[in-house]
Amino acid sequence: MARILLIEDEAAIRRVLVKILTEESEHYEVEEAADGLEGIEKIKDHDFDLVLCDIKMPKMDGVEVLEAIMKIKPEIPVVMISGHGDLETAVNTMKLGAFDYISKPPDLNRLLNTVRNALDRKELVVENTRLKKKVGKNFQMIGESEEIQRIKDVIEKVAPTDARVLITGQNGTGKELVAHWLHQKSDRSKGPMVEVNCAAIPSELIESELFGHVKGAFTSANKDRAGKFEVANGGTIFLDEIGDMSLSAQAKVLRALQENKISRVGSGKDIKVDVRVVAATNKDLKKEIEEKKFREDLYHRLAVILIEVPSLNERREDIPLLIDYFSEKISAEHGTSKKEFTEEALNTLKSYDWRGNIRELRNVVERLIILGGDKITEEDVNLFGSKF
Repeated sequence: MARILLIEDEAAIRRVLVKILTEESEHYEVEEAADGLEGIEKIKDHDFDLVLCDIKMPKMDGVEVLEAIMKIKPEIPVVMISGHGDLETAVNTMKLGAFDYISKPPDLNRLLNTVRNALDRKELVVENTRLKKKVGKNFQMIGESEEIQRIKDVIEKVAPTDARVLITGQNGTGKELVAHWLHQKSDRSKGPMVEVNCAAIPSELIESELFGHVKGAFTSANKDRAGKFEVANGGTIFLDEIGDMSLSAQAKVLRALQENKISRVGSGKDIKVDVRVVAATNKDLKKEIEEKKFREDLYHRLAVILIEVPSLNERREDIPLLIDYFSEKISAEHGTSKKEFTEEALNTLKSYDWRGNIRELRNVVERLIILGGDKITEEDVNLFGSKF
């Protein structure tokens, strides 16, 4: 059921609009408000999928109503109802956030199309919010250790800026989580987050992957193709394992960072891009620079902010929290109730040498949940924890 609020001071117009909407669909539930103040009170107390609001009203005009809605419930689409003399004002309300406007007397087809489009948009906004929450849960940074708290504090300060970030750390420590948090907490969170694993792409294809290509640029290029930098426009590109990138690709990335421009392979045409670059590596890039395997000028462009993610062995106090998180998540994935770990089991796991870091810990927890008893004991850990 779609809940629609109609804010209009003329009773006759309210009756007409209510009749049109309720006859159009049995799934439209229409509430009325005779002025802006009454409408705002209803919006504060109830959830609506759409607001239709007159512009000229006593007590509180439609522009003031729109501004109030944008502050308290900006996800609700607002369609303004304008008289002949209000047309300019109606157009200006679009700049303030109105979804659209309809003129009096309303054209039936225009009204119903606008209502349908506005309701579709609300549904998309709700779904997008739901997906973002889901993504946020998948990329939580679990831990209360001093090292993790320090990283969280840096993210809070850096995320709202466009500063480039270089994330370092061993494999499996959670560098990808840091990159996702930076994106989600930034002003670019509504834009795309594009990941590129530089180690997984053959060196001869990395430039095409990053910058795209034009038809005929090489043997298998049978059509034009946009690269990851273009796809990430307006958002964030995450260059994982950047230490494995070829020197020729590094030169092109450097140009993209310097000039905010890229060119597809086989084309001399420049394409402007607005992308925040976050990079990660498990390599010592300063050593790579000494060995002429990584460009020093690119390093300094990328490493405006350096975040070093500690190994799991350096933050053992977080292991019980991580085990609890993985236990709940994995049990849900397997459709079973969450398994508890005894204190002795946790202490044994805390003493392990976690060379594979968090990735290894997750695998061990999953193995114990599948093979262990109803409650994971020290005996289960000794039997199945380290090798099986």
